[in-house]
This record gives sequence, structure tokens and C-alpha cells, in this order.
Amino acid sequence: MKLISAVVKPFRLDDVRNALAEAGVQGMTVTEVKGFGRQRGHTELYRGAEYVVDFLPKVKIEVAISDDLVERAIEAIVDAAKTGKVGDGKIFVTSLDEVYRIRTGETGDQAI
Repeated sequence: MKLISAVVKPFRLDDVRNALAEAGVQGMTVTEVKGFGRQRGHTELYRGAEYVVDFLPKVKIEVAISDDLVERAIEAIVDAAKTGKVGDGKIFVTSLDEVYRIRTGETGDQAI
């Protein structure tokens, strides 16, 4: 089992969600986050005053899936989130030792 964490631009969320659903992913957790990478933020003008935006708005999508869906899910995220510009995001894949479903007590792949 793997945990895929993807940080993408907020306006790409619906596309990523639909692509993951088509790839067979049943559930996900989405969090609004802020951060920066190579973009390093930018300056904006508001009512004549210039200010620096250090942390840019992003969304973090977390998906726990079985090993056989990992490649399809990654491809779906990349295809849906890619704009070709700096700041498209990152995907992190980590191993899950165990998963528990609280309601039924199921474990492992059955709990996903």
C-alpha cells in the first residue's frame, strides 16, 4: 500500500479529482495549503502599495491506494495537473505499513 501526496495549483483540483476517479481511486483527502518552491513567491500591487507574497496558495491531495494502482494514479495526477509552467507541483509517494478502518476494524487493502 502507498500514500500519494500531491501538491498542485488550486484551479487544477477538479481535473485531478476527475482523473483519479477515472483511474479507479475511490477516496481522497484535500487540504488547502500554502508554500513555495522554485517560484519563490512574487510581488503584487494592492491599492497602490506593493507587497511580497512569500507563500502561494496550493492544494494537497492525499490518496491511500493499493500497490497495483500507484502508476495509474501518478499518471492521472501528472496529466491533469500539468500546465507546463513553474509551480505545477510535486508528487510524493510513501509506503504504508498498515491501514485500519475504524468503523469495521478491517485492515490492509480491505480498509482502503
